[in-house]
Amino acid sequence: MSTLLVRNIHTLVTMNAVREEIKGAAMLVRDGVIEEVGRGADLPTTAEEVLDLKGRHLVMPGLVNTHHHFYQTLTRAIPAAQNADLFGWLKSLYPIWARLTAEGVRASAQMCAAELILSGCTTASDHLYIFPNDATLDDEIRAVQDIGLRFHASRGSMSVGASQGGLPPDSVVENESEILRDSQRLIDEWHDNRRYSMTRMTLAPCSPFSVSPALMRESAALARSYAGVRLHTHLAESKSDVDYSVATFGMTPGRYAESVGWLGPDVWHAHCVWLDDSGIAAFARTATGVAHCPCSNMRLASGFAPVRKLRQAGVPVGLGTDGAASNDATNLFRETRQAFLSARVRDLDAAAMTAHAALEIATLGGARVLGRDDIGCLAPGMAADFICIDLDRPELAGACHDPVAALVLCDVGSVNYSFINGRRLVDQGQLTTAELPRLVETVNRLAAHMVQA
Repeated sequence: MSTLLVRNIHTLVTMNAVREEIKGAAMLVRDGVIEEVGRGADLPTTAEEVLDLKGRHLVMPGLVNTHHHFYQTLTRAIPAAQNADLFGWLKSLYPIWARLTAEGVRASAQMCAAELILSGCTTASDHLYIFPNDATLDDEIRAVQDIGLRFHASRGSMSVGASQGGLPPDSVVENESEILRDSQRLIDEWHDNRRYSMTRMTLAPCSPFSVSPALMRESAALARSYAGVRLHTHLAESKSDVDYSVATFGMTPGRYAESVGWLGPDVWHAHCVWLDDSGIAAFARTATGVAHCPCSNMRLASGFAPVRKLRQAGVPVGLGTDGAASNDATNLFRETRQAFLSARVRDLDAAAMTAHAALEIATLGGARVLGRDDIGCLAPGMAADFICIDLDRPELAGACHDPVAALVLCDVGSVNYSFINGRRLVDQGQLTTAELPRLVETVNRLAAHMVQA
């Protein structure tokens, strides 16, 4: 039995049912699980490990990333893709991504996991859907486990190439029977549905324009034959995406999702920028989730997702950075700020989203979208996934009136401490589980080779 005491917390943001914020707080953790939360005077004063937050620190639940493509770290800021919309961007990058290797999968996964942890993320889902040159999802899972991020690995896939009316070139698509066999193998080997698990599996055919309806249906049936295996894909990301769905299937994206069995509390879709009112109603009725990715949507000129309308209808909404080639950053605090700002611009209403609501989407919202009731909140019985931010940093100077809102209104950038499953992964701003200079060198070498080749 190991214990951790965090004491002298200036402000503890619990995100509990009443959104309690405790001043002068402390938190006791036992074996990676929160045991006590409250005023410092009411908690024990010693433990096997003690973090004494002298000064003014805010502690809050770690952020949750519900949509990413880690491998795209290798193709940031590609000139040919800088000024393209979604379909043009994809067509520019598919030939480069076809050169991805197992080493590239591992290095990009560790780089993204490191960036996420340093910027306050403690749980992330990644969508890997291209597997050339013997690359496997196993490479990514092992790489992320070494870094220590709580991880939902999505076995993505593309099966409909350009010769069959899809968008990707035939060289990067897979046989559907092979996809399903590998999906089952990965679930059997890696999926852990226990409370506080560090690795869970998701089945994630890439998009309506890259897989068949049959693969969507069969993936759903396979996932639902296991406990806790979820479903994820892209949907209604851009106007071209909607046009493809109507022309190919004779249905809007929302109706298409329903037709292939992709609505329900075990499903979440990325983007949903162009989800219509009937689609929003269907998502709300079935508790189907949405991963909101504002930076990517703006980068590719896809539009602004109707986040206020989705939330008012009761649709679960979490936050996603999306791929590092369409963001091109991997920072969840900055994504939270962008979600807050873009909601106001979309509706031309300064009340469209509050700073506190944006933080709720980034924590509890993400936990709900990923089907987890053990993260996103600091309370007894919850996983000890939390971050600490020094409120006396220059970026927050003068924001003492509402330090919680300041995390969104101002620029946090990075955290001072991060604990995942009770393990200290960021210590005084430094990642403890990787040599970042060496990792950056490896990523730069692999990125240059992919483009130059």
